[in-house]
Amino acid sequence: MKLRHWQQDCVKKALELYQSQSHFMCLATPGAGKTVMAAELSARLIEQGSIDFVLCFSPSSEVNESIRSTFSRRLKKRFDGLIGAIGSVYTYQSMPSLTADFWQLLNSHNVLVIMDEVHHLKGVELNDANAWGEEVLLNIQNKARYTLALSGTPWRSDSAPIVLSRFTEPDNTVHCDFIYGLRKAIAEGVCRQPHITLIDNEEIKLDNNEKSETFTSIAALLEGSSYSYRSLLNNQQVTHYLLKQGVSKLEDIRKSNPLAGGLIVATSIKHAKKLHQMLIANFQQTACIVTSKFKNPSGTIKTFRENDTQWIVSVGMISEGTDIPRLQVCCHLSSIKTEMHYRQVLGRILRVTSGKEQQAWLFTLAEANLSEFAHRIGQDLPEMPVITSQKARLPINLALANNSNYVEVEQDEDENLKFSSLSLSIEQSTASNKSNIEEENDYNLALLGGYKEQIVRMFDAYLH
Repeated sequence: MKLRHWQQDCVKKALELYQSQSHFMCLATPGAGKTVMAAELSARLIEQGSIDFVLCFSPSSEVNESIRSTFSRRLKKRFDGLIGAIGSVYTYQSMPSLTADFWQLLNSHNVLVIMDEVHHLKGVELNDANAWGEEVLLNIQNKARYTLALSGTPWRSDSAPIVLSRFTEPDNTVHCDFIYGLRKAIAEGVCRQPHITLIDNEEIKLDNNEKSETFTSIAALLEGSSYSYRSLLNNQQVTHYLLKQGVSKLEDIRKSNPLAGGLIVATSIKHAKKLHQMLIANFQQTACIVTSKFKNPSGTIKTFRENDTQWIVSVGMISEGTDIPRLQVCCHLSSIKTEMHYRQVLGRILRVTSGKEQQAWLFTLAEANLSEFAHRIGQDLPEMPVITSQKARLPINLALANNSNYVEVEQDEDENLKFSSLSLSIEQSTASNKSNIEEENDYNLALLGGYKEQIVRMFDAYLH
């Protein structure tokens, strides 16, 4: 198993620090290859006679499959927890069900415990821990011979402390023993150069039958009215336009890399089905859906990883740790608006393959938080980002009747187009009925202005 330079350096640093401490924290950008590094470190510790077994924990069964395969291949032994195995991998969800007999292994043997995406584990003391963090504090801390924490986003959305972490002063950020950032990963050819396209509209009319208001951007609409972001994600014209950009970009990439794929991150299963149907019916794309409620989601992801289907539509299944290297385009249509989730989604399209076209494109609405996250990624590299704005090619003469199905649109040759009056009603859920049901507002939304795209091109100056 050939290691990248950063993986070699990280393993060396960990082995050095393990001489004086039992815990090691590695921050590496999503897509850099943390699992391979962890497998190599485990192999070295086994060869040294420092550990007898390896236990891994991760956020999902899909990530577990990748860990199990990588560790079994590097350690040349089974990694399934059965007799003769060198270790095994478990989900964080399964931790509370593990018995005292299981945890006894850490008392009787030298064990390396690896916690993937450790930001899921909250708490440095029992009184501030979540259920998974509590298991670590009770059964792993001060009992495992060594612990290894891995993360691509070393913070929690609620700003709570991460288990086993040390914090630097005075900013109280998580101390990482080794850091491999996105800038270096791109420079070394480990990750793709990302492009984030923020979709906006310059004239939005909102009519609630009592008064009409006009807004100059999506951010202004959401801040200045009760119209919700979730409703915007269910607006057929908005989603059609965003999907159109993703489909067009994927088609361009597939001219040179025919195996390239795209990811749609949806809000709910109902939402995912609508987007899936739109991809097939309106864009003639091949697509599949994966959610936790579907049968054999791991099998669906594995099949997509190995075939040439153009799109996979996901609800909460492909956000972190899931390895599908052929993904190069993503349409972010999730109602989750946290920076951790945003960066994890971006990470799904950054893993480099052997294909000719190593582009990575993320399309998202210019909601205030998401725009801030995009620009913050660029601000991590102050001398590199180049931010441009441009008008988009748009269809006109679009008419959608209230509660109608999608209607085909006419094309116009002018680049600086704007929508004619567009009105549609958004379904609204009641407070008691909002689980997995799309929101509805008692408004008519008219997109009168031309859509505009702000393309956040990161790292161009550095690479070229």
